[in-house]
Amino acid sequence: MYKSRVYPGSDSSLTRDSGSESTPLLSSESRTSPELIFGDSETSDLDPSPAGSSLIYGSVDTASYNTILATPKRPFPSVRDSELFVSTMANPPCIVDFDHEKNYERNVDLTLTNENSNAKKTHEIDFKPGPLQFQSDIVQTTCKDFKPKQSSLVTIFSIWNTILGSSLLTMPWGIAMAGFFPGIILNLLMSGLCLYTAYRLVVAHAYHGGGANVEVLDLCRVYLGKWAEHTARIFSIAVLLGATIAYWILMANFLYNSVNFIYDNIAGLSTHPASENISNKEVLCPKEIQDNNTIVTYEKTFEALGPAWDLRNTVPVFLALLIFPLLNFNSTTFFTKFNSFGTASVMYLIVFVVIKSASWGVNMDQVEWATSWVIRPTFPALTGILAMSFFIHNIVINIMQNNRNQEKNGRDLTIAYFLVTVTYIIVGATFFMCFPLPKSCIEDNLLNNFQKWDGLTITARIVLLFQLVTVYPLLAYVLRIQLLSWICKGRSNRALVLFINLVLVSICIIFATFVPYIGTIVRYTGALSGLIYVFTFPNLLHLAILKKEGKLTVYSILFHIAIPVIGLLNLIAQFFITDR
Repeated sequence: MYKSRVYPGSDSSLTRDSGSESTPLLSSESRTSPELIFGDSETSDLDPSPAGSSLIYGSVDTASYNTILATPKRPFPSVRDSELFVSTMANPPCIVDFDHEKNYERNVDLTLTNENSNAKKTHEIDFKPGPLQFQSDIVQTTCKDFKPKQSSLVTIFSIWNTILGSSLLTMPWGIAMAGFFPGIILNLLMSGLCLYTAYRLVVAHAYHGGGANVEVLDLCRVYLGKWAEHTARIFSIAVLLGATIAYWILMANFLYNSVNFIYDNIAGLSTHPASENISNKEVLCPKEIQDNNTIVTYEKTFEALGPAWDLRNTVPVFLALLIFPLLNFNSTTFFTKFNSFGTASVMYLIVFVVIKSASWGVNMDQVEWATSWVIRPTFPALTGILAMSFFIHNIVINIMQNNRNQEKNGRDLTIAYFLVTVTYIIVGATFFMCFPLPKSCIEDNLLNNFQKWDGLTITARIVLLFQLVTVYPLLAYVLRIQLLSWICKGRSNRALVLFINLVLVSICIIFATFVPYIGTIVRYTGALSGLIYVFTFPNLLHLAILKKEGKLTVYSILFHIAIPVIGLLNLIAQFFITDR
């Protein structure tokens, strides 16, 4: 859930809403590129736009927003085999923005009626074999000098780095909800399913003719209709909202524990475990459980701070005092400078889990090994998390179109998903297998299982807190411009921007107070948005293309309809799980 990366050939203007702004939680990269949105500007959506521009207060230019990227009457050259459409991306034709769609159709008609003429007028479009060419005084191409320069290796690790996020914190809990081996198998199955649907989007983009300005929303509009575009936009906003809520819960948790640790040290109080905790152990069980007639209780918060410093009731509000001013920061590029720091935080978290697990050793008795193959009835909690964990579908086109070797997109995407899957399994299975307490003690935020005095743990919390504080304003900005571009057609003012920021922060505070469970937020967000972006629209796009090519079969329909049914069942199952 969605740090950020700028992709060569991407439109750096604020004049279009990509619709691909979902952010992986705790990821080092957002699922859209803030540079793609912000460019090199030192202004935010609260700064007046340059002279002559209609962009102000985060607006999206209405003319550009209303542009329809329709295919010309004379179709693009395409590969007939739908499985090989990706290869056409090697030399993608330019996709252009017209002031009005009707002018575009008129120009095409003029060209078709005069294509045998020796002297063409300057306002005509000249169709020639290969990529489309346009007269320079007619339109301005958005893919000028588009030359993908990203190697396969960079592409692979870009995807790996983009997908990884807060699921690293929740994966051990997810495996505990599903069972050890069933959790690993579900990881593999969901990874394969998400890989397939992500690849279907890349194929659809290639079939459409490529282009830096064509994204999932555009494909949905062209091949499925306006309803699909609006639906995709709604669930894109839902992903962003879920991500901001999860971010807020994590930031409140990290802030609370970090302040407690610092206060104890400044006050000269003992930061070592209390006697009521498991002796000489760095881990704890936050929820009370009964195990061999021994009660394991959570370490009490230092009571000297009083009720004014409470994780649920007051800390989320104190966090708002810190974050809200940043949402209106005059320079958005200030936050993008910390993008690489996100990568370091994710790597630190992986190393942290591996070191801790190695120090504990394997802690599974014969009974646990014997039941490790039994799938638990709460396994949908893991599938909901995984739907978010492997979510890259609304930005996969942006990444893959910059791959230098377009014919290897399928291979590179597969390798990237394989690396992500291995990372999740290593973190989740290793922590679960080595955790020294009963497995039911594993929290949906694995850092909650550590004592506050542990040095590596407090470092992880401080590092992740700083990273989230820099990423949250970018995420909120993307959510805001997407909402404005849809509802207000990009027209806004300072008061409306402040109102949206206030509503967003209020929603986050409410969830952090009454539903402060990161696992619950992630699994519902993943199951809900995954139903549309992961399980449904990629398959519908593929069926629409097959129908257009005259290759639609009954078997293909049954297979690609079964996948959305799986997504629907995954969503329904979330309402029947008690994870507390």
